[in-house]
Amino acid sequence: MGRAYKMKGQKRKNKDEKYDREQSVEMAEPSKRVKTDASDSEKEENLVADMPGIPIAPLDTGSNKQRVIFVLEKASLEIAKVGKTYQLLSSDEHATFLAKNKRNPADYRPDIAFQAIQTILDSRVNKSGRLKALYVRTQQGLLLEIKPHARLPRTYKRFSGLMVQLLQKLHITATGNGEKLLRLVKNPVTQYLPTNSRKIGFSHSSEKLIDMHNYVGKINEELDLVFVLGAMSHGKIDEDYVEDYISISEYPLSAAYAISIITNAVERKFNIL
Repeated sequence: MGRAYKMKGQKRKNKDEKYDREQSVEMAEPSKRVKTDASDSEKEENLVADMPGIPIAPLDTGSNKQRVIFVLEKASLEIAKVGKTYQLLSSDEHATFLAKNKRNPADYRPDIAFQAIQTILDSRVNKSGRLKALYVRTQQGLLLEIKPHARLPRTYKRFSGLMVQLLQKLHITATGNGEKLLRLVKNPVTQYLPTNSRKIGFSHSSEKLIDMHNYVGKINEELDLVFVLGAMSHGKIDEDYVEDYISISEYPLSAAYAISIITNAVERKFNIL
């Protein structure tokens, strides 16, 4: 009996036939959960499908002493349907889209939040277990909570895909145990801040220019430290819950570099090597 061979020339099923053909460009509503069809999810496969969960970084969590909380305000983390997929809007990648929708490209700098978050999570303050929480509030008013022991993607492209997944599904779980390492939480952020804490805001326009090492060294060790910074390309933060606005340099600094100064000062205060 002759060997049976598979017929050649069979056409693959078109995976794109389920795309939404009614509207090629659609802005995502920031306050509502965004749904995509099966084809959209397949298109984002290289970014998020291979990340069913976020790894957990090993941290020293045995400390019950003075802790640190970071709040990043006005972060540019907005998704929109560009073409046939939802993407994190960026001035570099979506200049034409932003111009068409009469948006200011300077307001779309998610790379600032990406660098700031990585600097906080990479700090010795976090690795020693002193980082209690990290909150990020977007320009649209959404409040994100990132657990200190979450290990986020190291490249911006994968971070962008993760943010799209987060803003669609409202949470990202840990690999293995299903813990929600990233999630959207209800405003205001003040309900998550300890009552016995010192809430410090940073602004280059503040007339109170200080040396950060001396400043944190004088704060009562019974108070947790809450640091509030802007994660946008221009403007300043002006939040009512901040008790003291300070400037740590005569020169404008990026959010990531300002965070490095803050964490270095805290590490010296806590004798973290």
